[in-house]
Amino acid sequence: MAHARESPDFSLIVGGPLYQLLRRLRLLDPPLGLLPRRALVLAAIAWLPMLLLAAIDGSLLPGKGYVPFLYDIEAHVRVLVALPLLFVAEVPVHRRLRHTIRQLTDRGVIGADQRAQLDAAVNQAHRLRNSPFSEAAVLFLVLTVGHWLWRSQIAYGGTSWYATADASGFSLTLPGWWYGFVAVPMFQFAALRWYMRLAIWFRLLLQISRLRLNLIPTHADHAAGLGFIGNSTYAFWALLLAHGALLSAWIADRVLNGNSSALDFLFQAIVLIGCLVAALVVPLCVFAIPLMLARRRGRGEYGLLVAQHAQAFDRKWIHGERPTDEPMLGSADMSSLADLAAGYEIVQGTRLVPFGLKLPIELAIITALPLLPLAFTIVSFRSMVMQGIKIVL
Repeated sequence: MAHARESPDFSLIVGGPLYQLLRRLRLLDPPLGLLPRRALVLAAIAWLPMLLLAAIDGSLLPGKGYVPFLYDIEAHVRVLVALPLLFVAEVPVHRRLRHTIRQLTDRGVIGADQRAQLDAAVNQAHRLRNSPFSEAAVLFLVLTVGHWLWRSQIAYGGTSWYATADASGFSLTLPGWWYGFVAVPMFQFAALRWYMRLAIWFRLLLQISRLRLNLIPTHADHAAGLGFIGNSTYAFWALLLAHGALLSAWIADRVLNGNSSALDFLFQAIVLIGCLVAALVVPLCVFAIPLMLARRRGRGEYGLLVAQHAQAFDRKWIHGERPTDEPMLGSADMSSLADLAAGYEIVQGTRLVPFGLKLPIELAIITALPLLPLAFTIVSFRSMVMQGIKIVL
């Protein structure tokens, strides 16, 4: 138990100016309690004023020749689904990555001689996470570049519930001001804050990869004992769902309220999903050099062991040096030969990254799950059911 207490206590989530603000507003109970209250209050701040202002402005329901507030799928998903999911994602990431860093010492991947360097790397990550300058920079980007990008991409280039189009350009409506200066910035800030966290995680992994790691080439995870680091990436599932939901809503808006087909956005969907998955798995590639060196060392060391055992086995069982009264059946020599061969196969199959093809595929599937309802815009539900019945029958 003493060894477990010495493990570093790392959190990518618990800290920073916004974290402290949410604590003071009683929307957060350390470390990450009151999640339902936090998600509901933030979503209500972003959405309810728009609902009220759209009703006052007369853009709540259809009838004015443009997409009304209640029909804007993207706006609703952005603030009622994606924004809360960005805060839901904090809980599994906090728990899983904290456990992952502890496992570095508990599993013996990092020995006592490298413990001080690991603690220093964790402390540096905490300083970056807690830095008010980091979140201030994120806020500055949201209010400048983020707002400019949003204005330049206003719905379909035409009039909507939050903007009117004329010869001089776009003018925000009454609910549009809240959407453009409160709701959208809230989502952008939460998203960019996550990207900052991913950069901190990447930096920490890079520093860990430069330590002297105790890697075992015969480890059953085919990653010399680092497979648990790759598996920790599944903790970001809610972050992927948030982006997938927003992508699905963005496409749905242009399909249901425009003249487009969901298939018209297939390339954009593939690129975005690929970028999201890459943002999570590319940082794991920093372990390529340690894993390559471990595999090379394992091939030499275990190759020599296998060769010596094979030669002894050959002399004893092939060239007749075994005792005449020793039976071949049930001999431990046969089992040890097979076990050594299996161990050497594991060494040969050691990957250069701490994950297999299964990880990026499953992360891509998680991201794409919110896109499934778009299938009903291509083929009707009734047609899909009838085709299924025909196949079964």
